[in-house]
Parts: sequence; structure tokens; C-alpha cells
Amino acid sequence: MAQAELYSSSLRLVLDDGIDVETGKQVYKRKSFRNVKPDATADQLFAVANAMVELQERELYDIERKDSSYITEEA
Repeated sequence: MAQAELYSSSLRLVLDDGIDVETGKQVYKRKSFRNVKPDATADQLFAVANAMVELQERELYDIERKDSSYITEEA
């Protein structure tokens, strides 16, 4: 049986950058923050993301977390 070992996490803010005048589609900018503690909870990341949004010029659209894991066979 395989097992996954979480080794890194990152936090990404997706910010609203308005409407593209040529296509009429919504445009988003992304800000990524690496080296997030893998054991950080969703509540902790939500609080940090909302604090960082105050420093941004654009409005927040979404908050994303990306986790990376090693997958190995159990010994």
C-alpha cells in the first residue's frame, strides 16, 4: 500500500484585475507565497491571506493552497 508524506505547502492569492478590453473576459493576477508550514490549518492560512489582501491594490477573488507530497510504498 502506498502512503503520502506532505513536504511543502504554498499559499496563493487570486486577485481580480478587471475585464480585458479586447476579449471581455475577467482577468486575474496571482501572488504566491512559498514555504508555508505544511501543518498550518485552513483557518490560519485564511487569516494570513486576509491580512495580506489589505496590502494589495486589487480585490481578492480566491485563496488557494497547494500541497506537495512524496508518494512512496509502505515498508
